[in-house]
Amino acid sequence: MLQQTLVRRSAPLLAGFMLLAAGAAHAADIRVVSSGGFAQAYKNLAPAYERASGDHLVSEWGPSMGTTKNAIPARLARGEPIDVVIMVGDALDKLMQEGRLVPGSKVVLANSPIACAVRRGAAKPDISTTEGLRSAFLKADKVAYSDSASGVYIETQLMNKLQISEQMQGKAAKIPATPVGEIIAHGQADFGCQQRSELLPVEGIDIVGLLPPEVQKMTQFSAALAPGGKQPEAGRALLRFLASPDNAGVIEATGLEPAAAAAPAPTPAMH
Repeated sequence: MLQQTLVRRSAPLLAGFMLLAAGAAHAADIRVVSSGGFAQAYKNLAPAYERASGDHLVSEWGPSMGTTKNAIPARLARGEPIDVVIMVGDALDKLMQEGRLVPGSKVVLANSPIACAVRRGAAKPDISTTEGLRSAFLKADKVAYSDSASGVYIETQLMNKLQISEQMQGKAAKIPATPVGEIIAHGQADFGCQQRSELLPVEGIDIVGLLPPEVQKMTQFSAALAPGGKQPEAGRALLRFLASPDNAGVIEATGLEPAAAAAPAPTPAMH
């Protein structure tokens, strides 16, 4: 049912794309690396783009920050052949300032709130207030959070705001690379928080709710071209497609808040 809904929402955009794609002389392999927060939205949109443009998306995944091998900054530093990156906006801006992304190519895609989850079937704490959230952290035997944007915020700011930094030492763990939801589902933590869009696709967990508004941290997800990319024009076409208002419904269905405003539908590059 969800797949049918997503296809219907993309139909107006695809109608125009198909006419242009029919005349494309050469299909491009577009190499994309996306961080987890936008990954599900990207996965849902990718088949429609490939059908419409005739291009092939070669997709890989990695965090927006951190020191793991798959982290986007590490990939760029190694000179991997990447056409498009999709990642946390602040981290993207930093890379662009350092000259590691194509200047002026940034497009804002969505904003993402942080949510918390427990193992499926476990009691759900009430985290609708800061006191309830504080209690949920303190009562948990082990808490998990990511090594990317949401985890950095939880570790460096949220714990202080809730005045629990000392109490959480030894039972709150930063999880590199692996989605927090999977850690919870496997019983390695009984409570954890990450971008809602990263928790939603994980089986075996129940999402408790969003962080209370007064301590919520919205994370922007953006995309840009990598300077070493071999398909810059095809990459730009993909950026326009991802940022199109016609795809806002697909993005919203994954737990994100689309950034797209009303604008004409984009058209893919001719090859």
